[in-house]
Parts: sequence; C-alpha cells; structure tokens
Amino acid sequence: MLADLHTTRQRLLAGQTSASTDIERAITIAQSPRCQHAFLQTSFDQARAAAVAADAGRQPLAGLAVSIKDLFDVTGQTSRAGSVVLADAPPARQDAAAVARLRAAGAAFIGRTNMTEFAFSGVGVNPHYGTPANAAAIDVPRIPGGSSSGAAVSVATGAAFIGLGSDTGGSIRIPAALQGLVGFKNTARLVPLDGTIPLSSTLDTACAMTRSVRDAILAHEILAARRITRSAAPLSAYRLAVTPTLMLDDMDATVARAFERTLQALRAAGARIEEMALPELGELAGMQASGSFAAAESYSWHRRLLQDKADQYDPRVASRIQRGATMSAADYIELQQTRRDWIARVEQALQGFDAVLSPTVPVVAPPMAEVAPGEGKNAALDAARDAAFFRINGLLLRNPSVVNMLDGCAITLPCHTADELPVGLMLWHGAMRDDGVLNLALQIENLLQK
Repeated sequence: MLADLHTTRQRLLAGQTSASTDIERAITIAQSPRCQHAFLQTSFDQARAAAVAADAGRQPLAGLAVSIKDLFDVTGQTSRAGSVVLADAPPARQDAAAVARLRAAGAAFIGRTNMTEFAFSGVGVNPHYGTPANAAAIDVPRIPGGSSSGAAVSVATGAAFIGLGSDTGGSIRIPAALQGLVGFKNTARLVPLDGTIPLSSTLDTACAMTRSVRDAILAHEILAARRITRSAAPLSAYRLAVTPTLMLDDMDATVARAFERTLQALRAAGARIEEMALPELGELAGMQASGSFAAAESYSWHRRLLQDKADQYDPRVASRIQRGATMSAADYIELQQTRRDWIARVEQALQGFDAVLSPTVPVVAPPMAEVAPGEGKNAALDAARDAAFFRINGLLLRNPSVVNMLDGCAITLPCHTADELPVGLMLWHGAMRDDGVLNLALQIENLLQK
C-alpha cells in the first residue's frame, strides 16, 4: 500500500527522507507507463525547486508532489481543460485561487493532469490526448472515471499525494471510487473558483483526491482556508441513513456485495443505520426535463467557441453542451426555484441524521474498449460504443450528482477487499455539514482498514 502524505511528512520531519528524494520518486512514477496519458504537461524542474525550498522549512505540504487538473490556472501556463480548442489561449497571468493556496502551503506541482474535455463526463475518455488507464485495474484496461481522470491516476500510482480537481456531478468522487481513492467534495461555496474554466457556475466545486481521509482533511483545510472542528465521537454516536430510492438501483454484484458487507460492519461497530424512503430523489429527472444547469451554463460559456470551432470538440461533449441552446430563460429560472424548494425538503428529511450512506457509483470500472471513441471506420461499432458511453456515463453520475444538486458535501472512501475491483462508499449530507462528514469518514476508514 502506498504511503499517504501524513506518513511521508512524518518521515520527513524525522529526517528519514527528504522532499527532494521523494519528488524524484514521484517524477520517476510520472514518467512510467502506468501514468501514460495522465499528464498533459509536466513541471518537474519547478517541482524539484519547490522540494528544495521545502527541505528548509515545515510547511503543511512539505514540498511533496501535487497534481493540478488542466482547468485550473497556473501562472505562465495555458489552461486547456483537456481540449484542443483552447490550445492557442494566452498563458495565465496568475494562479487560480485553489492553486495559490496549495502553493503557499508548500506544494510541489508535478504537472497538469488529463481530463474529460471541459469536464463534461464521468467516464474519463479523452479523444484528443489519449485516455489514462485505471491504475487499479489488474485484468484489462478499464476506464479511469472522470472528469478528473489524470488526477486520479496521479494519486493512485504514487506520482502525487494530492490531485486537485473539480466536482460538478461527481468528477472527483467517480474516479476516486473507481481507483480505490478518497475523494472529498466540499460544500461548493467553501473553496473559491477564481481562475478555473467553468462547466456549471451553479454546481462546480474545487476539491481534491487523496490516499487517506486524514490527507483529505488537510487538503480541504488548505483549499478552504479553514480548520475543521474535530470530533472523537465513536461510531455508536452516529445516526446514519440508507435510502433505496435511486441510490441502490442497478448495482452490479461487486458493488452490492461490498456495500452490504460495509453496512454489516458498521452495525456491528454500533452505528445506528436506518432505512428511509427519501422520495424526493425520484423527482430529479423530472426537475431537469427542460434542461440541466450544466448544459445551460456551459453553453453560455462555449457558444461563441462553438460557432468557430465546433469541429474541434469531442462530439460526445459538444452534443451535451449544445443541449443548453434549447433551454429558455424562463426554464432556467424555474429550475433554480425548483431546486431551492427541493433542497429545503431534502434537508428537512435529513434532520436528525449525521449522514447518508450510498454506493458512490453502482458499478465497478467498465473496460475501456466498451466506450472508446469511434474511429469512423465502422458506423455500427461507433454507434454501439456511443450508446454504451452515454449509458455508463449516466450510471456513474447518478448518485454523486444528487449531492451537487443538494449543494451538499460528500466523501467517497474505498470499501472493497483486496480481491475485488475498487468500490466506493459515499457519505453525504447537505450544505455546511462538511466537518461532520469528514469526522465520520475517519471513523469508518479506521474500521474498514482493520
């Protein structure tokens, strides 16, 4: 098992290693076949310089490797968001707010990571720059999950301790779940989005993937410039909900087995787990029948680029963005109002519970071959892959996107055994319940690792 940032930092403080030594290890991994297509641009020399500077101090990130998703501005670099459309955009004049906070905490930025073009998919496929393979797959090449695909691979392989990414409908939690990582989606308003290429201004969240919950807490405290309130309450102090509405539909055998096993372990440890219907989750499809926030808001940002460069977009991404063109202003305003009412009713239903437990996604990572981009040589095969892509994309986004619509917070942590493909357990609640979710996650992680 790869060491997390906390363990490595303790070794640094004890003089057992150095940041410079560790950054060379990370660079070697980043250059290995396991990270093929994970990085769109590397910054090894800058990372080495940051590590040297950190060896003289005691900053929180201690000059250790951090990766940056390609939609965050980094001074002097061009943010392309995994697209060729922005290849000629000018370099950023300053760091995005999230990047600046990580830099100030002593991060050594090892490179910019690959992603679904413009962050508009949970699968992680990128036809422009290649798709990084799931680092946890041991049988056939499998999808990495998206949209923060390269970020997940960088953390899962050991090339980075923290993968900075974004989560609009699950883009942190999906790849984290599919690759056996921890992914925390904080309440969106807690981390500024200045200096990022948007997908949905309503739903976008800047957050990160790590290899442990304690690292997730550290990353969040840096990104949100706040300290969480710690609690040592045992699992028996928590009242937890499980809702079969929507969240347990279409689970494959591996996910169903891992989820039920985890619930049994939590009950045995004293956690109070109750089933609740939460019928409000069944309203989501109807709420968005006239269009989604992501489609409408992304179309507003992309419409002029689409006029001139539509042929340069991933067709699967372009088709989703262009759906926003049909959404009227009245429909958009109504969706905002309907969402506010829906949030109020869901939060009322969750009163008295410390969190809801769900599978992060209902399936393990599918083989890459099922959803590979079409090559234009076989129309029937291309159509079948497109159909599989959109079906799988819908499955992957379904559970995580509930939390974004709720304006809530959620964390995924691994709950599979060594002989299973990765499965994520999602703990979630409404807005500003971040500290409670993180404290609970620490307790559950400790239980599952025994």
